[in-house]
Amino acid sequence: MLPGIIAIAHILGVFSSVSALMATRTSQGAIAWIVALNSFPLITVPAYWIFGRNKFKGYVTARHALDDQHDEQIEIVRRLVEPFRFKPENKQGTMAGEKLAQLPILGSNAVDLLIDGEQTFDSIIEGIDQAREYILVQFYIIHDDGLGQRLKGALLDKVRQDVRVFLLYDEIGSHSLPKSYLEEMRSAGIAVHSFQSTRGSSNRFQLNFRNHRKIVVVDGKAGWIGGHNVGDEYLGKNPKFGRWRDTHVKITGPAVLEMQVSFLEDFHWATDTVPDVAWKPVPAPEGDAAVLILPSGPADDLETASLMYQQAIHGAQQRIWIASPYFVPDESVLSALHLAALRGVEVRILIPDVADKKLVYYSAYAFVGELLREGIEIYRYLPGFLHEKVFLIDDRVAGIGTANFDNRSFRLNFEITALIVEQGLTTEVEKMFQEDFAQSEKMTVQDVESKPWWFKMLARASYLTAPIQ
Repeated sequence: MLPGIIAIAHILGVFSSVSALMATRTSQGAIAWIVALNSFPLITVPAYWIFGRNKFKGYVTARHALDDQHDEQIEIVRRLVEPFRFKPENKQGTMAGEKLAQLPILGSNAVDLLIDGEQTFDSIIEGIDQAREYILVQFYIIHDDGLGQRLKGALLDKVRQDVRVFLLYDEIGSHSLPKSYLEEMRSAGIAVHSFQSTRGSSNRFQLNFRNHRKIVVVDGKAGWIGGHNVGDEYLGKNPKFGRWRDTHVKITGPAVLEMQVSFLEDFHWATDTVPDVAWKPVPAPEGDAAVLILPSGPADDLETASLMYQQAIHGAQQRIWIASPYFVPDESVLSALHLAALRGVEVRILIPDVADKKLVYYSAYAFVGELLREGIEIYRYLPGFLHEKVFLIDDRVAGIGTANFDNRSFRLNFEITALIVEQGLTTEVEKMFQEDFAQSEKMTVQDVESKPWWFKMLARASYLTAPIQ
């Protein structure tokens, strides 16, 4: 019996090796999978078919169907937003961003920086209370706790006022969400659905793709994007982490329509339906911010999130400051950081001192030494857990969204980022960074070199798992 199982495993290992050879992104990754699949097939064959895929082909097919179904509507939207298209001086950088997003950068927006959970959810709940037609809500994690009940109550109140509500959540991120929470909303008329990354026979064992987006849209006029999920820990109420440092942004104006595009693609994948929403761009009163909404994910032809960060690093002339809770860049992004430092750009990176994922914590010590030796400054945030995903390029552009600085966000998660050009906002983001740096400890080369040999070995081993962290 056992010899037969082993023989079948080796046969499956050979077939899986062919798939790895043709589909794995890098030659190093392909070699690693092929060696493992043929050496330890009993373990690695199941692992490969759960964690080895880097393209979400089912979603690609659904996206094409949606495009075919709504080509006429999409063309109408493009014509409507054309008067608001922003034409900056740096056309090359803008062109790259627009091609990655497959959306234009739009002007006439107002933006509000929201620091930490109280500001963020007070703003979101106030926006929900003002809804008149519909509300689109999407979060990676929703907990049935104080904040989760507050969100649910606000949505139920609007349904009773005949406002249409559509809610998406990720079934892996929200695995602890009880059915009673969902059924109460469904019975009230809220269209509640999980993202269903395992939908379809070919995706049944697919656990590696997650929908990490956090989006709220009200009436196509106001939208929210950022790092917060729905849970009391995002209000700093988890005693393990203490203060939860996170950032969101509220956008009012034509760019909100681009947030709708992302939501509707995800909703269409999950339900095969498309909510009826407004597509008329409404400029914000006295709004002068230019905004590009850049969705990214494993259904893209290119590695959109990784290229977004590389473009930001290459485009920086004086500085690039980056805040990320999970800082595990690949070789291409590390090279971009080195080049930025070599040409005299001030590179500062803000990461947590307290980690919620040990592998990420150890992985950083595998490569931060070479960054520090190049003059790149790395700060560990001390007061609590840093969860924001923010970057600042010179004093020109701020990026605020859901994408971390790691392989999962670069290639495996569905993410979304707001790229914002507006002097007032970039000044606020600079001030926010400065306050965070002041509460952080600056790392030194000695911090890395003084670690014992077993720690360094663990760091290297952890970094090798970066593709599935």
